[in-house]
Amino acid sequence: MLLEEIEAEIEFVNRIGAKAFEDCNYDKAKEALERAAQVSGFRDKADDLRQEWEALFSSDADEVGTEAHSERRNLGRLRRGLRTREEAYYQPILSVITQLGGSAQMSDVLDKVLAAMKGTLKDVDFVPLASDPDMPRWRNAAQWARNSMVKKGLMKSTSRRGIWEISDKGRQWLAGTSS
Repeated sequence: MLLEEIEAEIEFVNRIGAKAFEDCNYDKAKEALERAAQVSGFRDKADDLRQEWEALFSSDADEVGTEAHSERRNLGRLRRGLRTREEAYYQPILSVITQLGGSAQMSDVLDKVLAAMKGTLKDVDFVPLASDPDMPRWRNAAQWARNSMVKKGLMKSTSRRGIWEISDKGRQWLAGTSS
């Protein structure tokens, strides 16, 4: 939920910056750019914390035997290994984006990724998230994979909201996986 709020703030700041730029108000555009950089940095920290949280609670070895602890922790979360790994989405996402000319709308990419991963995805990947009954688990995982690939430089972070774009590093990575 926090990451969704951060994304909404980034979108808001982007709109303010774009409007200021259109109005030739470069001081306000610069302020918006600085604010966007701050919020983007905060988003990265929040995502790092999310990943640390997942790593902390992904191991069966850390199970605490109390029922209350198990109930609090579960919240629809699967045990490690039941769903398709995030990294399994990298190659299909980058391949689809390349096939679509290097950048495309998120929904177009995800539609083609679903077709490309039909044989890879597990039954549990098609189950909706407990937190969003309209969101199948695979779609959420693909979006997190995109976020991770942006952090690794495989996809561009400068693309407009809703547009996924491969980077030069992503093209090199993709070429290395197919050889």
